[in-house]
Amino acid sequence: MAPKSDNTEGIVLNFVNEQNRPLNSQNVADFLQKFNLKKAAIQKALDTLADSGRISFKEYGKQKIYLARQDQFDIPNSEELNRMKEKNTKLQEKLDEQRKAISEVEGEIKSLQSNLTLEEIHARQTKLNKEVKEMEEKLTKLRRGVTLVNPEERKIVEGMYSDTICQWRKRKRMFKDVWDAITENSPKDLKEFKEELGIENDEDVGVSLQSFCDLIQHGKKRSRGLACKV
Repeated sequence: MAPKSDNTEGIVLNFVNEQNRPLNSQNVADFLQKFNLKKAAIQKALDTLADSGRISFKEYGKQKIYLARQDQFDIPNSEELNRMKEKNTKLQEKLDEQRKAISEVEGEIKSLQSNLTLEEIHARQTKLNKEVKEMEEKLTKLRRGVTLVNPEERKIVEGMYSDTICQWRKRKRMFKDVWDAITENSPKDLKEFKEELGIENDEDVGVSLQSFCDLIQHGKKRSRGLACKV
């Protein structure tokens, strides 16, 4: 329900005095929408208040600018202004301190939120205890000489490893043959030529094919599975 006309004037007058700055009817209407006041009613209230001398106004062409009467406000003298400035400075310092304290509290809250809860700590402890127990059981079996990998699985893994070594050896030989054919009569420095082409061999990256072959030798003679020469 929209306010009565006298209430409308009171609402408009209070708003103009509170703002204490130049306003046009659209400024007032935009702000007072929450009171369900129409622009026409606001314009009428502004004109009535201006005609009665309760607010001031000036005309700029077709537009009227309204302003609160300044004689209703107490204008402080220079001493009062200085006191107000000092008070404002102290309040600003206090505000800065409060903001700093709030920032520190917020930082502490974020830090606490990033930490684990007691429930999460217990869950992780239980998981770690279980993993430690499993590793201790494996270690006990190893100390007793118990084989943790059955022969069939070991054979499959060794076969895959041997096939990989064979492919490595074949590709190494193929590259050497192609490289020798290309560079046999080349006047270029071979090291610079390799860098120019972006080629790196095993030796360039510190890798030894023989060291990988020795991993499954265990001091025995070279396995036939590894003797895959082209």
